[in-house]
Amino acid sequence: MLPESIHLEVVTPERRVVSEVVDEVVLPGSEGYLGVLPGHTPLLTSLGIGQIMFRRGTERRYLTAAGGFAEVLPDRVSVLAEIAERAEEIDPERARKSLDRAAQRLKGRDADTDFRRAQEALRRALLRLEVSRKSGPAGPA
Repeated sequence: MLPESIHLEVVTPERRVVSEVVDEVVLPGSEGYLGVLPGHTPLLTSLGIGQIMFRRGTERRYLTAAGGFAEVLPDRVSVLAEIAERAEEIDPERARKSLDRAAQRLKGRDADTDFRRAQEALRRALLRLEVSRKSGPAGPA
């Protein structure tokens, strides 16, 4: 018999970001996005930079995520992320400033600029802006 829901747990080294029972989870694996419904086959994947969407009924909520791992079991998804942030926690103005700084580093790069790190900073800033636009009512963590 398949489980009816999934317990989603998202933690970073600093805190627990989400601990909720949900109907669906979509997360950024290192090779692309992965959709998880109750009864999913067990797997372990590394995380890329992207957004985590989780749904309960018709309500969808979003997080940013960067780096780490996710364990998927038929009734549970455990995400150990280096960085994770709920949509409603993101300050759009601060995210825009981060985007501008990252773009400037890439535009004016010299021999001292770490191109890969500058690209990742740009991707994270774009992600934070995108997810902040999806901010909805905050639920229990």
